[in-house]
Amino acid sequence: MTARRVHILCAFLFTAVIAVNAGGFALSEALRRLGPVPLGESVTYSPLVVDRDGKLLRPFTTADGYWRLPARPEEVDRRFLSMLVAYEDKRFYSHHGIDPVAMVRAAWQMLSRGHIVSGGSTLTMQVARLLEPRPDRTFADKAAEMIRAVQIENRLSKEQILGLYLALAPYGGNLEGTRAASLAYFGKEPKRLSTAEAAMLVALPQAPESRRPDRAPAAAKAARNRVLRLLAGKGVLHPDQAEAATLEAAPQGRKPFPILAAHVAERLVRQDLVRQVQAGRSEPNPVVTTTIARFLQEQLENLARERATALGGGVSVAIVAVDNASGEVRAHVGGVGYFDKARAGQMDLAESSRSPGSTLKPFIYGLAFEDGLAHPETLVDDRPARFGVYKPENFDDAFQGTVTMRRALQQSLNVPAVMLLNSIGPNRLIARMKNAGAEPSLPPDAVPGLAVGLGGAGVKLTDLATLYLALARDGEALPLIWRPQDRSIGAQPHRLFEKAAAWQVGNVLIGAPPPENAVGGKIAYKTGTSYGYRDAWAVGFDGANTVAVWVGRPDGAPVSDLVGRKAAAPILFDAFQRIGEKRVPLKPPPSGVVFARTSELPPALQRFRPGALPEIAAAGSGDAPLVISFPPDGARVEVSGGQPDAALALKAMGGAPPFTWLADGLPIVIGEERREAVWDKPGKGFARLSVIDARGHTASVQIRLD
Repeated sequence: MTARRVHILCAFLFTAVIAVNAGGFALSEALRRLGPVPLGESVTYSPLVVDRDGKLLRPFTTADGYWRLPARPEEVDRRFLSMLVAYEDKRFYSHHGIDPVAMVRAAWQMLSRGHIVSGGSTLTMQVARLLEPRPDRTFADKAAEMIRAVQIENRLSKEQILGLYLALAPYGGNLEGTRAASLAYFGKEPKRLSTAEAAMLVALPQAPESRRPDRAPAAAKAARNRVLRLLAGKGVLHPDQAEAATLEAAPQGRKPFPILAAHVAERLVRQDLVRQVQAGRSEPNPVVTTTIARFLQEQLENLARERATALGGGVSVAIVAVDNASGEVRAHVGGVGYFDKARAGQMDLAESSRSPGSTLKPFIYGLAFEDGLAHPETLVDDRPARFGVYKPENFDDAFQGTVTMRRALQQSLNVPAVMLLNSIGPNRLIARMKNAGAEPSLPPDAVPGLAVGLGGAGVKLTDLATLYLALARDGEALPLIWRPQDRSIGAQPHRLFEKAAAWQVGNVLIGAPPPENAVGGKIAYKTGTSYGYRDAWAVGFDGANTVAVWVGRPDGAPVSDLVGRKAAAPILFDAFQRIGEKRVPLKPPPSGVVFARTSELPPALQRFRPGALPEIAAAGSGDAPLVISFPPDGARVEVSGGQPDAALALKAMGGAPPFTWLADGLPIVIGEERREAVWDKPGKGFARLSVIDARGHTASVQIRLD
């Protein structure tokens, strides 16, 4: 043995002894010069967006452009871990940072053969090198790594050290960590790896650039097979298992990272970043948990892609699915093909303001039902009519004559809807929508007109989901919830309609004719088509979920025959099928719902005559005569609703507040400033209701309570 080799061997052994014993003046001085122990606190990871169960939806690169995804040992295939330890550091769980046996063996191999055969580095030393890169690779650097390894072992558990290796090991290019490599090379999480895949992930970090499967697939496969045969020789793998794994095809490129709910993920990560900047802090391991359900998200993204492809012509599809009970968004498809430039894939079309066509009509009817202006069985004339210079026409340019309100809404007739809106007032419709959380848009300096009811205002798909969610929730509007923590800080619910009116609208919409080859009577829904065939809509709900669908071109160009019933409704019904749950029926009717045929309704409700109805006076004006608009005279009202503490909604029109309400001459509400009141526990039987305003004017009705 030459003198130089003896010198090198002594240096290795001396350094190892110092590091193992962790004592003496030289070590103390070395520790002082090295500074604080790196434990991974300053490592920044890729922002991750996960679903409600923690499943990955979309990762992002770090600020320096790396895919660096954290991974705990329990999130990685146990077979991979055992292969990694057996190949890289078989005494990992027994040593304290350095393996003297491996160090001596590595030094002897180098001295005897004249070149490095094995490095002798433990997994902990590799972690130290990853945390504190030392590009020169001198003996002094090696000694520093050894010292750092001992320090790290004194501060972290074996599982924590293994976690740092799994997160930081290099895999070629901008891939760092086992999870990033598994997603990029195999398109799967590292929880369940084949033997060949596990061996590939063991082999790559030793020479990540020269063995990159996307650039040197042959070298990658050869390295993988060497690992398999070596582990078979050590008895870690059965020889037959290892040989079979060598025959498995190796990856020859990189797969795209998951990009589910892409638009929501991007928005939430951006919001979190803004909050961090405002708070003057940064998250080293940012994980955004959403309310999205990954399986449903995948299903609806596939559905949107299938239908958009079939429609062709640059058409895209957006879908929003919401849980009725909580308001949590279960799926959000902002468009088709995030990287599809022809379909403007990176634009969130669910947040684009578009003409909603007829999808706002149910809210016109809901206001009319709430005000006592109409009942689902009230007759209305569908005939040519002019409102100033505005002359609405039906979609098919035909008129159906006298129909019930129920049929007028189910058939989406335009003239009855405009007649109702003319009596209610467009401003009131817009105000109710805003109070429920929607944000309808109008041209600058424009005031709401009657055309609003037929699509003359911009509305987002998420707005429509919010409004129809309120219908499904007995008229109670909730803001959409995107993250679990938002449940506790969500805004207080607002009321879109009273319960009876909301139920009546849902009861009408569930009878709307279904699209071709679909089963009706299970989903309350409404379609819409904007002027010029630019937007097709379908929004509906059952007892458990609300789904909203938009179809059209991102640039707003017209598409021949793009009609809500033909283009959007089939997607809506298919989306409910893909939710996978049995259809939940709508809620039973609440108290206050009047069940009657047209001939059984009070005379004022049998036919809609706008000119014969008193208009609602401005608050406090008292100019219009006082009348009871609900319940109407002679009505038979269901008040039990299956609830022991039932209540009856009361509504007055005209008069001057405050109001006093009496039942059979006994006061039930005194000094009510609003024109709406509630009669608690009204009981059953016949009753005479009266209301007295501030000027002493009275109005009365006779009703029957069941």
